[in-house]
Parts: sequence; structure tokens; C-alpha cells
Amino acid sequence: MQKASATHLASTDHQAVAKDIKLLVLDIDGTIAGHSNTISAGVKQAIIAAQARGIQVAIATGRMYRSALHFHQDIGSTLPLMAYQGAWIQDPITQKIHRHWVVSREIAHQLLDYFEKPELRSLLSVHFYINDQLYVRELTRETQMYAERSGITPIPVGDLRQALTNEPTKILALCDDTDVIDKLLGNLRRQYTPAELYLTTSVATFFEATNASVNKGTAVRYLAEELLGLQLANVMAIGDNFNDVEMLEYVGLGVAMGNAPAAVQAIARWVAPSVEEDGAAVAIEKFLL
Repeated sequence: MQKASATHLASTDHQAVAKDIKLLVLDIDGTIAGHSNTISAGVKQAIIAAQARGIQVAIATGRMYRSALHFHQDIGSTLPLMAYQGAWIQDPITQKIHRHWVVSREIAHQLLDYFEKPELRSLLSVHFYINDQLYVRELTRETQMYAERSGITPIPVGDLRQALTNEPTKILALCDDTDVIDKLLGNLRRQYTPAELYLTTSVATFFEATNASVNKGTAVRYLAEELLGLQLANVMAIGDNFNDVEMLEYVGLGVAMGNAPAAVQAIARWVAPSVEEDGAAVAIEKFLL
């Protein structure tokens, strides 16, 4: 069925689509967790009701595996957890790591050199994620706020090159000034092709870099087709930002949140209310219940 940029599907369309859905994939921040950093009772109730109908539920997030784990447990998911935009896919029950794709040391060094240019160094908080630990140059205000929300303890190392004994799963640059992040994304997209590096923003102040093969779309495809034997028509996904685009484009039914940027809403099949209005619950009730 053709994608619609409009926010509505005819009721007959969504009934036809809904009966095929066997897997629901959810983003965390801005989708099932808003300002409170928790899943509301209404959203949790809708997820449990979908599971009671035999629909499996999974999480696909830009977060670290250890930071996403309690959300995964909170919704009672029995599926592998897709963390770091899908660079790290692990089954929390068996502990099996299905996928771990990293950024090469060479590219990590190049990015660090770029971030440490005199005009950028004081503006950016740089995060290296290595073996599900967060390494930082120093504890900036942005890093401390990020760590508080993520529930993790950053490891300050001074020169981040010291941490590069192993290859990073993800590299993140934080800046309160969204213009700086936009410029960074534009410049580095000119420097690296999509075959060399996957570059995205998960929120307007987060620049993220992962292995070129990584995005939530390839992660969800792996989970659905290779692990569960499903087709794209059997999958519904809900997300709110640019790192969700590939996932929303891949699945049979892609839903964007009302708080998503306009460009993300435009590629979705339907647009739900915002995260603070329990938009994910509204979408689940509309299409799956």
C-alpha cells in the first residue's frame, strides 16, 4: 500500500492494515517517555492490551543498552532490545548479542579531531560509547543532564583518545545550540558518504554517528524478517525524530508522534498526538485494539 503524507488513513484502510500487525516497535524518548522520563499508565496499559492480543512488542532506541533496559522490562518485552539506533541488538533474557556494529578507530579519531577544532571544542560535549560504557572528556553540564536522564555514570578520561583501545558503538556530540548541530551534521555529511558512516540527530541537540550499516530500519528488518519470520506488512512502528525515519519508512504502518519534526511527520502513515498526550496509546488503540 502506498505511503501517505497526510495524517489520516481511511478507516477501512487502517482496519485492513491493523489485522496484519504482529509486531509493534516503539522508540523511547519523545514516543513512550516524555518529560517525566517514565512510561505513563495509559501508554503501558495500551501496550499490555496489544500484547494480550498476541502482538509482540519491541524497543528500538538511540539509547545505550543499559539505559534502555528498564523500559524494555517495564513493558514486559520478550524480544531482543535494539539499542544505539540498532548498532547493538541483545536479548536480555538469554544475554545473546545478535548484532554489534562499531565505528572504526580510524573514523573515531577523525571525528574527534574535527570536534576538537578551536571553533568547536568549547561548544561540544563529546560522548564515546564503548562496550556499553560512556566515556567523556570531562563532565559538562550537558553531559550531567544527559547522564541523569539516562541513569548511567559517565567515565571522564580527559583525552578521549585514551578510551579508543576498543572501537566505539556510537559517537555523540551534544550542544544546546541547534544551529551548531545542524551545521555539524551538514559538514560531516559532505565529508562522509552514507557508505562510510550513518549520521543522524535523535533530538535537535544530539549529533550521532554510527557504523554505516546501522539505522533503526535495518535493525527492525533483522528482528522482523530474520528472527521472527515476519514481513514488513506485519510491523507497526512509532517514533518521533530523524533517527526513526528509516524505521517508519520500512514498516507496513509507520506512525509519527505529534511532537515529531514536520519532515518526520510527512513520511509517516499517520500522526498521533504528542508524547505528553499519550500519543503512543492513542495510536495503539486506533490501529491494534
